Amino acid sequence: MSRSRNLQLHIGQMEEIRTILNSMKNLAYIETHKLARFQIMQGQAVANIEQTAMDFLDHYPLPAVDDNTTDISILMGAERGFCGDFNESLINTVAAEAYSGIIAIGSRLCDRLVDYPLEIIASIEGANVAEEVPVVLNRLIDAISSLPVYGGDINRATHVAPALQLTAVYHDNETGQIIRRQILPPFPRQQQRRLRYGNPPVLNLEPSYFFSDLIDHYLFAVLHEIFYMSLMAENQRRLQHLEGAVKHLDDETVNLRRKSQIYRQEEITEEIEVILLNSEIS
Repeated sequence: MSRSRNLQLHIGQMEEIRTILNSMKNLAYIETHKLARFQIMQGQAVANIEQTAMDFLDHYPLPAVDDNTTDISILMGAERGFCGDFNESLINTVAAEAYSGIIAIGSRLCDRLVDYPLEIIASIEGANVAEEVPVVLNRLIDAISSLPVYGGDINRATHVAPALQLTAVYHDNETGQIIRRQILPPFPRQQQRRLRYGNPPVLNLEPSYFFSDLIDHYLFAVLHEIFYMSLMAENQRRLQHLEGAVKHLDDETVNLRRKSQIYRQEEITEEIEVILLNSEIS
């Protein structure tokens, strides 16, 4: 087979790959727009709950926390590929810190963690799209609730002198940085603010029951927000990665077409020379 023909076949294969990668890029782009709406709404919900909790804790402070806490990291990785060093940077972050254990989320991340000497408590498949976040979140809650320090009661563990510290480690889509966000014990910024109201809030429940229910709502809301932020960062990284790959394929295709034309011209010249040579012999 001629060199120009080989190049044409190779160009056809590259164009097929380019079509697939471009479709994946478009899907990532669509997902980022959808996640942007979800993230805004979820961020507002979390902010409202945090403000309510701060006003409550101004007058009903949390009990003292045991110093001998178990520090667990929730590592928010990628479920799919084509996102560069998304997972490796997360692993390097937690590897440099002394966590008692890690709950890993994302199949690609879990595969990478096999090569690292880290204490993996649970490995959970991540979400491919925003609609899968609630399912993954339920699995995460089950994994947290099964920890021995909880004793099977998430409310008791969070409200009465929690012996567990949960820190979510994830990519922030706005800053591009890796964030360490403490979610248990909740509301760590309470010590850094001033009293807003002189009188305590009027409650229809006992303070302990109110705060217990508030923690439930907070965990549900803040974990949703973190999932959306991580998934947004993952899709932004994938979009950037695929745009680079598509551009590289386009550039390579242009070069191969130019080379194919040169080869074809050479082959035509050779064919003409053969024809002329045969005519002279005859």
